[in-house]
Amino acid sequence: MKIKSIILSVLMTSLSSLAFSQNTDPLANARYIEVTGVAEMEVVPDEIYVTIIVRERANNKRKFSIEEQEKNLKNALQSIGIDLKNLSLANANADFVKVRWKKEDVITQKDYLLKVGDATTLSKVFSELDKLEIKDAYIQRVNHSRMEQLKKEVKIKAIKNAKEKVDYLLGAIGEKAGKPLVINENDNSPMYMEAMNYRSKNVSMDIDGNAAPEPEVELEFRKIKLQSNVYFKCSID
Repeated sequence: MKIKSIILSVLMTSLSSLAFSQNTDPLANARYIEVTGVAEMEVVPDEIYVTIIVRERANNKRKFSIEEQEKNLKNALQSIGIDLKNLSLANANADFVKVRWKKEDVITQKDYLLKVGDATTLSKVFSELDKLEIKDAYIQRVNHSRMEQLKKEVKIKAIKNAKEKVDYLLGAIGEKAGKPLVINENDNSPMYMEAMNYRSKNVSMDIDGNAAPEPEVELEFRKIKLQSNVYFKCSID
């Protein structure tokens, strides 16, 4: 009998503690609303990174060394207004990489990384590389110089979007928003960095029906798309 009394006493104490904790929870009986705020922003990339691979090569029995091609590359870039501070070696050690070229000749190569600010400049770079017969060049990545600030701005827009949703939803039923209870940023919100578009005009014909010289390829970039999702929960007054 004594054991039963002890068990009953412990059980009543536990139930009392549970009830107390529930009653002291400020959110237990609160009226609230939950929404998700969404915002997007599109910006044109102003940092375009190009990998340029300079290889030792031979043409008509003449050998073009790495050093000669490097000099020609730098002169060509300067001729179209590019500051050489935007050209750097792709690897920190700047070591030569041995590769196979044609028969059994062992040659060397150097990888450079070039930063340009727009598609027009990039088109000029490719044109100069073609003149120098440097065929190995490709877009490594694109970015924006204010990327971190832009990310903050799109997050702020998402929070404001959530607040607007709360206001018009509650306004429709004659209620008003209270204090924010929970604001959670969705860290998995995507940042789309679209691929580059290559666009070329149609080849025109002269009066004799012959194809005119092939026009230069025009390059343009799609905008970088930033997106933010924010979970917003607030009380209802």
